[in-house]
Amino acid sequence: MANQLRASKANVNRRAFENAMVTGISVLGTIVVLVPLIAILVYLIYKGASSLNVAFFTHIPKPVGETGGGMANSIMGSCIILLLASLLGIPVGIAGGVYLAEFSAGKTLGTVIRFVADVLNGVPSIVMGIAGYSLIVVHQKHFSAFAAGITLAIMMVPTVTRTTEEMLRTVPYALREAAYGLGVPRWRMVMSISLRTAAPGIITGCMLAFARVAGETAPLLFTAFGSQFWPSGLNQPMAALPLQIFSYAMSPYDDWHRLAWAGSLVLITLIMVSVGLVRYVTSRGQLKGGH
Repeated sequence: MANQLRASKANVNRRAFENAMVTGISVLGTIVVLVPLIAILVYLIYKGASSLNVAFFTHIPKPVGETGGGMANSIMGSCIILLLASLLGIPVGIAGGVYLAEFSAGKTLGTVIRFVADVLNGVPSIVMGIAGYSLIVVHQKHFSAFAAGITLAIMMVPTVTRTTEEMLRTVPYALREAAYGLGVPRWRMVMSISLRTAAPGIITGCMLAFARVAGETAPLLFTAFGSQFWPSGLNQPMAALPLQIFSYAMSPYDDWHRLAWAGSLVLITLIMVSVGLVRYVTSRGQLKGGH
């Protein structure tokens, strides 16, 4: 009996030690990830906050040699291009993920789509920009926000597709069987049960895709090209925050360097606010399957 008690106590102590060790490793890993992110954000605030004022959000850039000005046209342009990219890319990505998870079993087309999505996920953004230039800009014979939106949408599709597929595969098959047992058509089951159950994970995938393209510069250089004026239409060149930041950062003017830091801070803030709002909406019962 005494030996059994000692063995049981040793086993409890060993498990407690393993638990503490794994917890410590998890906390350490979290700190290792968060510290660089916090350091970058703090440095951006330090370098860029002093240049933020009303003019920054309401004025367009000043001509070379003049101080002041802002990035209002770039902020508006980024919002327009990203909205266009999301409207084009997210529905296609979700549709592709639904097909892969629900309808592609044993089909060659499903294997091809997965392979193409995985390849596109690893393609450098500058290559996507060159492709957008060759396929759209050359045929239009001018740069445009429309070309930029399509290019960024293509970059979003693979991430959304693969995330949607994986999230749908986590939906218990018992839910599908119950729907089939009630005579629910397959398409209705997918729309009302599978997608509804997997909605938080799918939205997370959409957020990841959005965050990936929001700060891209190379594709915009070959498509939107940039502008010093207010947006005048989707079929015209358009300013965007990444482009303006790149232009100002490469310039020899200190005032433009300060504006570049401020633009970087605003860009990061816009991404964080967008992701935070989507997270908040996702946390509501409506998207979690509640009523």
